[in-house]
Amino acid sequence: MATIAIGGIMHESNTFSNTPTNFEAFSHTIGDDLFSVWKETHHEMGGFIQGAEDYNYTTHPTVMATATPAGPVTNDAFDKLTDMLVQQLKAVPKLDGLLLALHGAMVVESYPDGDGEVLRRLREIFGESLPIVVTLDHHANVSQQMVEKSTALVIYKTNPHIDQRQRGLQAAELMMRILRENVTPTQALTKPPMILNILYQNTSAQPMCTIIKEAEQLERDANILVANVAAGYPYADVPEVGPSFVVVTDNNPQLAQTEANRLSNMLWNVHDQLTLNLPYAADAVRQAITSDQHPIILVEMGDNIGGGSPGDSTFILAELLRQKASGFVAVLCDPESVQTCVQVGVGNQVSLQVGGKADKQHGESVSIHGKVHLIHDGHFIETEPRHGGQKYHNQGLTAVVAVRDSLVVLTSNRQTPFSLQQLLSLGIDPKAMRMIVVKAAIAYRAAYEPIAGEIIEVDTPGLTAVNPQHFSYRHVRRPLFPLD
Repeated sequence: MATIAIGGIMHESNTFSNTPTNFEAFSHTIGDDLFSVWKETHHEMGGFIQGAEDYNYTTHPTVMATATPAGPVTNDAFDKLTDMLVQQLKAVPKLDGLLLALHGAMVVESYPDGDGEVLRRLREIFGESLPIVVTLDHHANVSQQMVEKSTALVIYKTNPHIDQRQRGLQAAELMMRILRENVTPTQALTKPPMILNILYQNTSAQPMCTIIKEAEQLERDANILVANVAAGYPYADVPEVGPSFVVVTDNNPQLAQTEANRLSNMLWNVHDQLTLNLPYAADAVRQAITSDQHPIILVEMGDNIGGGSPGDSTFILAELLRQKASGFVAVLCDPESVQTCVQVGVGNQVSLQVGGKADKQHGESVSIHGKVHLIHDGHFIETEPRHGGQKYHNQGLTAVVAVRDSLVVLTSNRQTPFSLQQLLSLGIDPKAMRMIVVKAAIAYRAAYEPIAGEIIEVDTPGLTAVNPQHFSYRHVRRPLFPLD
């Protein structure tokens, strides 16, 4: 019976953020705790665990560490986490393979290719022959080092990411074939010279849906083990930024390269059609007020928490208040205002300056006056397949302030808006609201699209601004569309 280790270190690093991701920012589980925390999730770790059972592996859990996207990971945090992983792996009596969850867009202070550096260190210690099958996020900026140091890459095929558990199962099946059927994965990487705007990374829409379908069709070929499409993470100023196509064959490097090139060309051939035409906050709110398609989802693209922003942008909230919009709910991360609400107490009037406190890129603080409607511990559970695949969430101590007939939700932790339970746990029925502000880009859709009357994507400034021209890239390869 083969002994397979499972583990992961996952972070999406926004290099334009000045908020470093330190060790304390990571939530991590070690050893047998992995089973209780991750087994029933829709994350690839849940797929690893199920796959190990399905294929009768002896499973050795190591460490699983995740942190909300922010600035680059500190060297200290990176060293501690990789050391934890290495020590857990060294404790395995006879290690036959490793199923490893990485993100693919982790940047460390001293290592622009953080995920590749994890793999390099593992190879240095455990050798080149150990099968290491790696899952990556659809937003991975895949490097040649990741390809060379892994046995095979398996990348999410959906954005929002609702197939993570399936990709974990796919990785576990591939590991079985490597160990029992003598399959020899051979990988090829192609990267077109472009940054794919996050607006066009929805895998249910063009151009990605056709490319993903073609990748799925390729995997029906017995000679092709995995056909990967990664849209890339545009908020990382690193040489590997941008979409990637990785095809894995059974010892057929020419076929792998040919098909990777073909998938890449499918995107490059339409790159000049991927233009931007989104309303600014004032026009978007005006449009929402006149619409009767409720609830209207106002997507604050420049403050996409899942992309590493602070979650306290005020551009849309300021317009909602200025234009006297009614029936809206907006969520901001503002622990200082939460504490004020706690001191004031539920049922009492409160005046606050909310948001715009993390930096100068996300608007000025906005004045609100209303009643403290609720104080909540911020914990909620999501049981459906949602972006990120996690089940247990904690947005920290949370206050809900009623401002006339609208609600401002103030959290102590940044919380990605990928689950309706974020609001339902606070007694807020999203379907009953006229407008909902979500600080996201694409990933919110799995939860919000089924209830939306209308979706309005808004071009707002910030660390995740939808237009790459807002950023100064210094380390990317050139030329690169649309920068050049």
